[in-house]
Amino acid sequence: MSTDLLVYGSYGYIGALVARTAVDEGLSPVIAGRRTERVEEQALELGVDYRVFALDHPDVVRRQITDVDAVLNCAGPFSRTADKLRTACLREGVDYLDLAGEIDVLEAAAELDRDAEKGDVTVLPGVGFDVVPTDCLAAHLESRLPSATSLTLALEGLGTFSPGTLKSIVEELPQSGVVRENGALRTVPAAWRTRQFDFGGGEKTGVTVPWGDVSAAYYTTGIENIEVYATVPEFAVSAMQRTRPLVAVAATPPVQRLLMGVVDAVVSGPTAQERAQSANHILGEVEDDEGNRAAARLKTPDTYNFAAQSAVEAARRVLDGDVSAGFQTPASAFGSEFVLSFDGVEREDVENLDSVVPLV
Repeated sequence: MSTDLLVYGSYGYIGALVARTAVDEGLSPVIAGRRTERVEEQALELGVDYRVFALDHPDVVRRQITDVDAVLNCAGPFSRTADKLRTACLREGVDYLDLAGEIDVLEAAAELDRDAEKGDVTVLPGVGFDVVPTDCLAAHLESRLPSATSLTLALEGLGTFSPGTLKSIVEELPQSGVVRENGALRTVPAAWRTRQFDFGGGEKTGVTVPWGDVSAAYYTTGIENIEVYATVPEFAVSAMQRTRPLVAVAATPPVQRLLMGVVDAVVSGPTAQERAQSANHILGEVEDDEGNRAAARLKTPDTYNFAAQSAVEAARRVLDGDVSAGFQTPASAFGSEFVLSFDGVEREDVENLDSVVPLV
């Protein structure tokens, strides 16, 4: 008996939202994870089939997905799960999707492009808030200025975090920051560069962050110089810069274990009410070597509500055969308008560029 979609990590914070959304949208996913009690309880609540397996043994993983058409990986940190599930999917001819936003994970997926094409498998990471809105905005801006050689993205409103998201951030602390210069990834210090951005309510300070589009947008647009910023309070900029020497300490196993334990102990993720009251604003700008520029704003609902909707819709389209084999980004798979297919998303092109993204 063949089943369409397997959702792995279904009982985590974002996994639970994805699984519920999939059922509400008329899909009948098989849910899966490594904890028997939690998977069984969730399966009973949703009225779906389930499987229990860890990712430690490749042969076990392969047997669990051999009758599946696509796997949607919601189990973060994805640095620990993506490679194991991707490898199994490639060997079994199963399409693979995940919600990864980590640059290293996205880069590893991109390297599988040729193998995925040969195996007629779609490898599509980043189908959540990381990186659907920013990737689609990057594609839209590139279409407005095809000669663009630099891309700047800035995010405001990232105030809600799940345990999985925070664990990914903890793992990335030693990396500090990453930008793309002349097509290559470059590691930079925390808060390496600051800029002012106007998302529609006055200027705010943004600092460079290692957002997934430093990887994804490059493959989507071919633009070779990419920086991504997130807004922070003014006092936080100097604090981030002063703590740069502590980055090496954060990489040590004892500190990593301590921080992960703190996340498990105190973070449960935003409530439904908090998600309903949250919104995100994104500003993007492209520029070419002649000084021509284009910019646009994007507004989305809460990070996790959006991610659940976008992940399920991406999986549905993959199952329908709408996506080519090989490595894909959300925008390369579905186009720049994909983000506009979700309720609560608004996009506007900016005419007076200097008022929102002053030149540095």
